[in-house]
Amino acid sequence: MNDFVELWIYLSSTPLFGLTATLAVYLLTGTVYARLGQNPLANPVLWSVVLIALGLFLTGVPYQTYFAGAQFIHFLLGPAVVALGWPLYQRWPALRAQWRRIGLAAALGGAVASVSALLLGWLFGLPAEMLRSLAPKSVTAPVAMGIAEAIGGIPALAAVIAILTGLVGALTGKTLFDLLRIPRDEAGWMQRGMALGVVSHGIGAARAMQVNADAGAYAGLALGLQVVLGSLLIPALYRLADLF
Repeated sequence: MNDFVELWIYLSSTPLFGLTATLAVYLLTGTVYARLGQNPLANPVLWSVVLIALGLFLTGVPYQTYFAGAQFIHFLLGPAVVALGWPLYQRWPALRAQWRRIGLAAALGGAVASVSALLLGWLFGLPAEMLRSLAPKSVTAPVAMGIAEAIGGIPALAAVIAILTGLVGALTGKTLFDLLRIPRDEAGWMQRGMALGVVSHGIGAARAMQVNADAGAYAGLALGLQVVLGSLLIPALYRLADLF
């Protein structure tokens, strides 16, 4: 028993701990997710976050110690996003034919996502800092933090809200699309993918990729468009509003 405790103390203080814990937990939750037929409620991202957070709390391991190892996986987010360009390249003829509709859908969808969150926050009487943190909720978390900082919000809160938004979309998207009777054909997969990518960024895109390659490709495109549009338009609109 003493040997186990000593081993735990050693591992929990090294970068190996964060990396190993993240991979082990995700493999476990991913296996359960696959055995349950990819049920949205068993989303491996959601349960990995829950289990790792619970583990850190129960063991008293500081988040900084955990992230010292997990940052190696965090670094791979960049190449993973770039890799989404390949399935888009494979669908280049369809993109050329639909680029106006795709651009309009991304712009309107992002605007509705941001404005609706701000209106709900305003109705519930949230302070200005929290409202500004809500504005970039449908942009991927690292970019949402930068936008929130630029417009006077709270970067850490913006990241949490963005992650929660992605998880909600990944958990409820399939059910909502079925209720709306969006077909499961080529056009329908494009619609489902675009909707998930616009509203639920990277987590939604990952969920779409698991279900259908076309949906995943268009979700990745929508994610990229939201990053560009959100980074340019949200700070510009807030600066314009501050003038008045």
